Amino acid sequence: MTAPYRRIAVLDIGKTNAKVVVLDAGTGAEIAVLKRPNITIKTGPYPHYDIEALWSFALDALKRLAQAPGFDAISITTHGAAAALLDRDGTLAMPVIDYEHEYPQEIRDAYTDLRPSFDETFSPRLAMGLNVGAQLHYQKSAFPAAFAEVATILTYAQYWTARLTGVAANELTSLGCHTDLWNPRAGGYSSLVDRLGIRALMAPIRSAFDALGPVLPDITAELGLAAPVPVYCGIHDSNASLLPHLVHREAPFAVVSTGTWVINFGVGGDLDHLDAQRDALANVDAYGRAVPSSRFMGGREFEILSAEIGPVNEKAAQAAIGPVIDKGMMLLPNIAPGSGPFPGKTSRWIGAEEASRGERHAAACLYLALMTHACLGLIGAKGPIIVEGPFALNETYLKLLAAVAGREVTALPGTTGTSQGAALLTGIRPVSGAETHVPPAEIAGLGAYRDRWHAAIE
Repeated sequence: MTAPYRRIAVLDIGKTNAKVVVLDAGTGAEIAVLKRPNITIKTGPYPHYDIEALWSFALDALKRLAQAPGFDAISITTHGAAAALLDRDGTLAMPVIDYEHEYPQEIRDAYTDLRPSFDETFSPRLAMGLNVGAQLHYQKSAFPAAFAEVATILTYAQYWTARLTGVAANELTSLGCHTDLWNPRAGGYSSLVDRLGIRALMAPIRSAFDALGPVLPDITAELGLAAPVPVYCGIHDSNASLLPHLVHREAPFAVVSTGTWVINFGVGGDLDHLDAQRDALANVDAYGRAVPSSRFMGGREFEILSAEIGPVNEKAAQAAIGPVIDKGMMLLPNIAPGSGPFPGKTSRWIGAEEASRGERHAAACLYLALMTHACLGLIGAKGPIIVEGPFALNETYLKLLAAVAGREVTALPGTTGTSQGAALLTGIRPVSGAETHVPPAEIAGLGAYRDRWHAAIE
C-alpha cells in the first residue's frame, strides 16, 4: 500500500555537498532544494566532518521548506565509509572521522593482520579510512580513553535519523558497503566485529524502509511543524541511486551511479569472480541482497581535470574525439590514488604536448569511459547500462561509453538520483523520469585505441 504522503523531504549528505530536497510523492519531481558544501575540520584529534554545521544547515533547511512547499515525511541518505560513535548520553563520543584521513603505518599494518578475508566480507582492503572497520580500529587503538566512552556505534545515515527521532539503529546498505563489518553470504556481522570487541556497541539493525519514529517534540516545534512527521531509517547514497532500478527493471542490467565516486552495480550477477585487488566488491542492496560492484573516484577526478582544462563547448569536445584517437593522445590512471581498477598506477598524459583544450576534454572523457568499462568488466555486468548523476549530463562521456561497451546506455539526467531513491523508502511508488537513450555508434579506431590504452597502463 502506498503511504499517504504528498511531499517527502530528503536529507542527502554527500562527500562533497549536503542538501535537503523536497520531492513530490506523485511525480517524483524535485520541488525545492537547499544545499551547502560538506566541510572537513582539519584540527582536533584527526580530520573530521563539521557535524554541528551540517546539523544547523539541516534544521534551517527543513524549517524553511516546512513553510513552503511543506513535507509529510523525512528520509535520509548519506555517503558511506562513515560511522558515528555515541556516548551514554547519545552525543558524539568522538568526532566523525573523514574517510580520506590516512593512519600511521603501524596501525595500518595491525589492521591488515586483523581484518577478515575477502571471501568472508567481499570487502577489499582500501586506502585511508574507506573501510569503516579500519576507522574503528584506528579510533580504538590511537584514542583508547575516548573510545572507552563509546556506548553505541551507528552507521552514518542512521546517525542523522537518530538525531531527529532519538532512535538508534544500523542498516544493511551502510553496513554492507566495504566496511569489513558484514558477511553478505551469511547475512550477519563478520568476525571483525568480535575481534574489535564492539558487538555489544552496535545499534540494532533496522530495515531502510522502517519509519523509526516521529521527529522529536522539541525539533518539531523548532521546525514549526503542525504535527510530528515520520522519519525513515535511511540508506547509503549509492544504494539509494540503485533502488529505483531494482523496483522497475528486470535483471540483468548495470547501474553507473556518479558523484564524487563512480559506483558500478552489476544487478543479476554473482560474487564468484570479484578481484579484491582491483576495487571490486559486494554491496548490499536495500533488500539485503549482495550486488557485485566496482568503483573509482571518477567524479573527483573529472573535477580536477575540468579545473585544469577549463570550460569546453560540448560540440568542440565531440569534434575532438576523432583527432584524439588518431593522435593516440590519452590519459592514464590514476588521478585520484588509492582506489579503482588499476591500483598503484600514477596518472600521466601521452601525446598531449600540443593538445587543444577541446582535445584534452575529449581525452578526459575517453579516460572516464574506459575506466567505467573496465569496472563493468570486473563485475561481469550484463544488459543495458544506466548512468545516473552528473555524468548523465556529459554527452561526450555517454557517447564514448556506449561505443566502447558496444551496448546501449540510458542516461537519467535528473540530479536527484540519491534523493529519489531515499524517498522511495517511505512507500511511494517509483516514478520514471526523463531518459536519454544513447545507442552504441561505431567510432573509427576506438577498439585499437582501447587496446593501446590498456597496454600503456601495463
